[in-house]
Amino acid sequence: MELSAQVLKRLTRELQDLVANPAEGIRVFINEQNLTDIQAELEGPQGTPFENGVFRMRLTLPADFPASPPKGFFVTKVFHPNVSTTGDICVNVLKRDWTSETTLRHVFMVIRCLLIQPFPDSALNEEAGKLLLEDYDEYDKRARLMTSIHGMCMAKRPTPTPLTTSGANAGGTSSSDTSKKEKEGGTEGASPTLKKAKSDQSKSVAAGGATSTMAKVKKGLKRL
Repeated sequence: MELSAQVLKRLTRELQDLVANPAEGIRVFINEQNLTDIQAELEGPQGTPFENGVFRMRLTLPADFPASPPKGFFVTKVFHPNVSTTGDICVNVLKRDWTSETTLRHVFMVIRCLLIQPFPDSALNEEAGKLLLEDYDEYDKRARLMTSIHGMCMAKRPTPTPLTTSGANAGGTSSSDTSKKEKEGGTEGASPTLKKAKSDQSKSVAAGGATSTMAKVKKGLKRL
């Protein structure tokens, strides 16, 4: 898709402003290779089923932008009346309320507000819309569950453990890489028995950490 130089200049200005002066709870990412690839992370508003979660979304621009509005999608799964199961977003700012002067900042702010105030009358997810109207407690429970599974993963991505590197080494890392890792772990020149003991100890610590993490996740889900 080719946009005019004037439109690209406008996009650059708006994106740079969003990065330098971010709107509350919104973090925008600039793809310098493709300015039309507009992505952002929205923090779940406090007091909603989405609190403490982080939700990635993207805007795709039509060829005649800004005469026509972008299309909005949630990349992170979310249980919400106005978000389809495939991520499409239904909101007036991207439809009848759009004008060529509408800014990206306004679009992102409206979409984040949608997490605070859903509109079940224009639901894309009929199940979520029906629960919101007829059984809010169940809607809240389902939305929080989805947030804990998908939104929390975005907010707190786990750091890969050293075991991952060790596993790759077992699959065929070069001898020079192995020697370097042995130096870092203090096993250079050590006997095979000592090296095995250190490896077993590392696996035991990593396994204990994984068990502790799973216990915390299960405890959090039980509260839902």
